[in-house]
Amino acid sequence: MEMGAAFLARSLREKWGFSTERSRRVGILGNPYDRPWTRETSAALVRIQYRAMRLPLWLKIAWTVWLIVWAPLYWRQYGLQNFLFFCDLGNILIGIALWLESPLLFSWVASGLLLFQTLYTVDFVGALLTSHHLIGGTEYMFDPDLRLPIRLLSLFHVITPPLLLWAIWRLGYDPRGWKLQTLMAWIVVSLNYFWRPEQDVNWARGLFFHEQHVIPGWAYLLAYLTVVPLFVYFPTHLFLSWLSRRWQARRQNPTHLNAVHG
Repeated sequence: MEMGAAFLARSLREKWGFSTERSRRVGILGNPYDRPWTRETSAALVRIQYRAMRLPLWLKIAWTVWLIVWAPLYWRQYGLQNFLFFCDLGNILIGIALWLESPLLFSWVASGLLLFQTLYTVDFVGALLTSHHLIGGTEYMFDPDLRLPIRLLSLFHVITPPLLLWAIWRLGYDPRGWKLQTLMAWIVVSLNYFWRPEQDVNWARGLFFHEQHVIPGWAYLLAYLTVVPLFVYFPTHLFLSWLSRRWQARRQNPTHLNAVHG
């Protein structure tokens, strides 16, 4: 049992950066890692882990509950292939990233979704305010034939961009994320091209859910898998890297930055 306590304590120190001194500061007297494995020791370690969370527990639970509601309703409405949309895959990855508090997973999702979800939000809000779609892609949100609960669930597109930016602000940015997004795109879009092509998931056959016939299909697919990583994922990576450096500098020297901008 004592070996189990030591192993768990070491894991907590590696994951959360806890030392004995920090454990005292969060309200545990003495060194809980050196105690025999008891129910009190377990409770103490749980309290340490809870207080060390960088993302709130309520958000993790809320997103998990929302996923449990969203997934079966979307499956029933759109079918299994719908979960190959990058936005839907992103929902699942965000759920995992919240519990793991993983900068890599958040950076991965942000590299692929931040631009497109922002454009989605602009088009949706613009249509609400002006009754005209500035970009396109959100017309279904105003379709009375589509059940209101499904349309309300689709509002996750609007929530995703600020959530991703906030998570990266809290946890930091991992520059490997855009490479994982590129790898996922190569796999998923290729699958979209051959599996149920009439659905045109992720625009694998043509833009805005219309199959293109201007160039051969294989040429369009190759161009897609080259252009999107180079002109969407990589520039988003550069933007997030720059933004993360700004945030880090502000944390390290807020007085200097305020003086410069003041």
